[in-house]
Amino acid sequence: MTTRLVLIRHGITEWNIQKRYCGYRDVSLSKQGKAQVVKLRAGLKNVSFDKIYCSDRKRALATRAILFGRSDFVKVTGLREINFGVLEGFKYDEIMEKYPEVYKEWLTNPYKGRIPQAESMQVFKKRVRGSINKILRFNRGKTIAVVCHGGVIGIFLSSILKSRDFWSHVPSPASVTIVEYKNNKFNINKIDDKRYTR
Repeated sequence: MTTRLVLIRHGITEWNIQKRYCGYRDVSLSKQGKAQVVKLRAGLKNVSFDKIYCSDRKRALATRAILFGRSDFVKVTGLREINFGVLEGFKYDEIMEKYPEVYKEWLTNPYKGRIPQAESMQVFKKRVRGSINKILRFNRGKTIAVVCHGGVIGIFLSSILKSRDFWSHVPSPASVTIVEYKNNKFNINKIDDKRYTR
């Protein structure tokens, strides 16, 4: 019995466009982000979802509303983006001015580097895996939509692949990543599929 997780990253936000770190901050979709998700909705119209789960941040909730309208869904706090601590809201050059050493170390090795007031990668991974494992436990053999964030999908994929290269697994806004689960094993079927939003 195969369970399919259709992991959907929210549409782009103004902060994404400005390249500002946006983790726990509750930022809305941009006009462009809404348009991306409308296109994605057309691409997913033939997929039948048994259950919908969503992060509790505005950008994810708005993405879900555009994709699935009034369909029932479950809001999951554990699917929030990583908390970037003191980096939240800042752009690269601003961070390099305020926290250059801490930031460089964290970019080089996010598992070792620590940002003040931020969630560690280990804690983030445990939170995300715990939330997804719970979803899997209650939905065996079903097709599940999970509307969340780039970091959430990135940490989940890198944990499956046993990779510490977190950054290379973060997908694009309004993209689709499909992971199948069968006999206690994960199979990554599709990563960062952007064909519907081009």
